[in-house]
Amino acid sequence: MPNMQMTKTPAVEQDPIVRSCNFNEVSSGYTTFEMAKGEAERCLQCKNMPCVSGCPVNVRIPEFIKALKEGDLAKSHEILKSTSNLPAICGRVCPQETQCEQKCVRGIKGEPVGIGRLERFVADWGMAHADELPAVKPAEPNGKKVAVVGSGPAGLTCAGDLAKLGYKVTIFEALHTPGGVLVYGIPEFRLPKALVRTEIATVEALGVEIITNSVIGRMETVDELLEEFDAVFIGSGAGLPNFQRIPGENLNGVYSANEFLTRINLMKAYKFPEADTPVRVGKRAAVVGGGNVAMDAARCAKRLGADVTVVYRRSEKEMPARVEEIEHAKEEGIKFHLLCNPLEVLGDENGFVKGLKCIEMELGEPDASGRRRPVPKAGSEFEILVDTFIVAIGNSPNPLIKNTTKGLDTQKWGGIIADEETGKTSKARVYAGGDAVTGAATVILAMGAGKKAAAAIHEELSK
Repeated sequence: MPNMQMTKTPAVEQDPIVRSCNFNEVSSGYTTFEMAKGEAERCLQCKNMPCVSGCPVNVRIPEFIKALKEGDLAKSHEILKSTSNLPAICGRVCPQETQCEQKCVRGIKGEPVGIGRLERFVADWGMAHADELPAVKPAEPNGKKVAVVGSGPAGLTCAGDLAKLGYKVTIFEALHTPGGVLVYGIPEFRLPKALVRTEIATVEALGVEIITNSVIGRMETVDELLEEFDAVFIGSGAGLPNFQRIPGENLNGVYSANEFLTRINLMKAYKFPEADTPVRVGKRAAVVGGGNVAMDAARCAKRLGADVTVVYRRSEKEMPARVEEIEHAKEEGIKFHLLCNPLEVLGDENGFVKGLKCIEMELGEPDASGRRRPVPKAGSEFEILVDTFIVAIGNSPNPLIKNTTKGLDTQKWGGIIADEETGKTSKARVYAGGDAVTGAATVILAMGAGKKAAAAIHEELSK
């Protein structure tokens, strides 16, 4: 019989006061088999499996949960890995509440099954018991080669799926460390980098080669790759930060969230001077934006000792960040100044940030995003004191590949135009997916795009 408990089994988390001063992982998930088994028993094992349709990579959710419930963790892990190359990552950072868990029948009355927590538990068990599981063997080579640009979630997924089919896959990564947004964008306290390295190693074990410090569009062009490879997949992400284009954004103490998080996550600035890269935060920091990146930047600034305020032009209801991330930020003492928008960054005589001029907003009719449009309230300007201003209002794809690849159609804002189901672009034998196509989105959506592109590449090259 299913466990009819109405709420999820709680995960183990650090106390907010303690965790706001360190970069250790906030959640430990389910720390015992009994906790995971109890949650797994809440699954109704629906025959039509609506949760699977909510997952962009179609994880066989009821099947891996059933094996977990029965105590066969090796089988559960095998089922999980059959569709997802990065389950330990997905179990931590995927927005399950708007995807698989949103479609969970148990959620009609009470809370849905904690699918993400169970995925994390099984994936972590698999890594801890890797020596006991069958070794991953590269597939028999089929004689064809595919180049993948970018080693983020889209690129790793596409590469892993193709390698399983016998393709010789080479990933070209611009940075010195593979992982893309997984290593430069998501903080250690949400996604430990040692775990990312372990997940990437499982892709390499399939025979995938990763070449770092390789900027496609500079060292080689896409056309040059096509001379050597049978197909190219572009999963280069969206690393070009957007700014508000308001006065004072060139002052010292203004960061894009991209730079701020890269310094902290990839370059380990939170360990300075043990690490070589510094980051200046000061006593007071403001972060503009309402997405997960804004929450990450705010929570990092808090851990570096600043009093942090998130400034967002709509209400909390419209914030695109995960509810869990907003709640964690609040628990850690981060303030929220909602219905407010910066007008100007104020500087001192030495060119450093000293404050922020803002205006109050009110919500009007819905705009193209479906959210109510923020409208400035006349005469409501005010100032707040800050030493650091972090802009987290989105990123666009770097224009380098667009500018060096003839025949590759792109959106006006820079995103590569690709078929949603296959990843095919306007250029023959070139596919694309993830943030390079959609702009900054989620890890699991990028993985889904990489999986679809791999299937399309295989179909095309098998003809």
